Amino acid sequence: MLVHVKDVLSAEEVAHCRARLEAGAWVDGRVTAGAQAARAKNNLQIPEDSAVARELGDLILRALGRNPQFNAVALPLRVLPPLFNRYDVGMGFGAHVDGAIRMVPGAGIRMRADISTTLFLTDPDDYDGGELVIEDTFGAHAIKLPAGDMIVYPATSLHRVEPITRGARWSAFFWSQSMVKDDGARALLYDLDRGITGVRDALSDDNASVIALTSTYHNLLRRWAEL
Repeated sequence: MLVHVKDVLSAEEVAHCRARLEAGAWVDGRVTAGAQAARAKNNLQIPEDSAVARELGDLILRALGRNPQFNAVALPLRVLPPLFNRYDVGMGFGAHVDGAIRMVPGAGIRMRADISTTLFLTDPDDYDGGELVIEDTFGAHAIKLPAGDMIVYPATSLHRVEPITRGARWSAFFWSQSMVKDDGARALLYDLDRGITGVRDALSDDNASVIALTSTYHNLLRRWAEL
């Protein structure tokens, strides 16, 4: 399930992120890649333990906390602090699957990476190439979103970033462990949540059908959630 979440960051928040990242110290992006992915990866990153990464990561985590669509699609149990990358001309990232287990910085615990998310910090008109290409059972999807928007997709997906031919592509990226491990179950719950929202808008919260659908949603979540 691929979900486009719009307006996660405001234009002012995107501009603030860009200004802070402009002054940041960029390093080779392979420092956070596994052995196989490192051979395919060619980009720059802000060090994950830097003050800039922590500040902007907190900004994004606050934005996620107030975004109902992200919470509906991800059903997050844990969200890894965001990282920040940059692709200049000639840079890209070959086909790979993200690592299954991630260490939570400063917490001394590991988390399962169920969901990958890319938050775009550069508008599509500012660069050529750089599409995030995600493969699923329906084929390959090439994604370039407006700055402030993000794409949420299963971490099990084979994906790549096409080489940049003009300009630069900047983004934040992070992983989430969902309360619901199975992507198919999460997709059903997300569809049900969207359906309930539509019925509530058309009817009322005390309508018998709304109550029945809401009860079904929560009972399915109760059955599938792992805490």
